[in-house]
Amino acid sequence: MVQLGITPGQLVEPKAGRDSGKYYLVLQVIDDCYVLAVDGTVRRLENPKKKNIKHLILHGKIAKEIAGKLKLGERISNVEIRRALEGLLDKTEELPF
Repeated sequence: MVQLGITPGQLVEPKAGRDSGKYYLVLQVIDDCYVLAVDGTVRRLENPKKKNIKHLILHGKIAKEIAGKLKLGERISNVEIRRALEGLLDKTEELPF
């Protein structure tokens, strides 16, 4: 499901608040306003964070492996989420945690 240019597996970053400076992958697009986001460490697959799209910086990077598995309905692990985040962030920025 793709809405407003947001797709599962996409890299996002909160604009403000205690989560600012952290990075997440979109796990699921709930509706036009909300997504579920995970980082594989604090916000694991078992307890994703519901985020308002208005409060997120949408990066153009997508974890293709994760996106493919989510699209096919395959299982993913927290380790895969962490590795995908590290891979996306190593290209441009340091990992903040």
